[in-house]
Amino acid sequence: MALYYRAKAHKDLSQNDAARTGMQQVADTGGRLAVKARRALANLARLAGDFPTALAAVPTLGWKGRHHRVLGDIHWSHADTAAAINAFEAGRAEAEQHGATGERAMMQVRLALAVSFADPDRAADELTLAHQFLEGLDQRSNTLLAQVVALIKDAGTGDVTTRAESLRTDIETAGLPFLHRFVELALAFHHAVCGEDQDLAATIGRLRALTATGDFAYFADIAHFMAGLALPEPSMIRWTRSEDAVRAAWRGLVQTRQERLLAGS
Repeated sequence: MALYYRAKAHKDLSQNDAARTGMQQVADTGGRLAVKARRALANLARLAGDFPTALAAVPTLGWKGRHHRVLGDIHWSHADTAAAINAFEAGRAEAEQHGATGERAMMQVRLALAVSFADPDRAADELTLAHQFLEGLDQRSNTLLAQVVALIKDAGTGDVTTRAESLRTDIETAGLPFLHRFVELALAFHHAVCGEDQDLAATIGRLRALTATGDFAYFADIAHFMAGLALPEPSMIRWTRSEDAVRAAWRGLVQTRQERLLAGS
């Protein structure tokens, strides 16, 4: 148990090499914390942009390792909306079966996140349900993530930039700095949809600074893909599909949103 929580502390401090070493030791013991350690290893791989390793771990996780959550996070990062929705819906259903209201709320917020890039109308409905599930729960990070989802849903319209600035303040107050990366990703989508090249460049710069440790570095790649920009240097991210396929998927979501906004104007 001590080894697991020491490894978890290393993870929280972004000391990922030490975290991986500790979690691997816990996983190898096969004790009651082994499943949690395997989930942590999968998440560490995803955060580092090693998606094939994360995906390979999913069959070993089961409910206790939140296999559907891990799988959904992999899929939405590849702009594979349909697969992400299926995973998060399955995770929500499994959480309901186990009476896990906190996990159900988390799955619902992630479902709304996956939907928000592709279908803002459905995203509004999923967000409404997410807020219902979050009511009465102490889940500040998911409540704030739901606000990020609202920004993505509204990308290309309204006061997204102003709302993002207010959300940054709330994130600082809550002491949840990892969420800044999600705010910048939402802004990257918004600026790509609007064709705001200078604002997008500034957003990518902030993303690079926020992911300098390596965690979520793939967000900067995604921001380039959204705008159809070339990467400044070869990427270290390992996708489950070709980089060109992931690029095309993210660029397609931007173009679909642009077409939707033109049709409604």
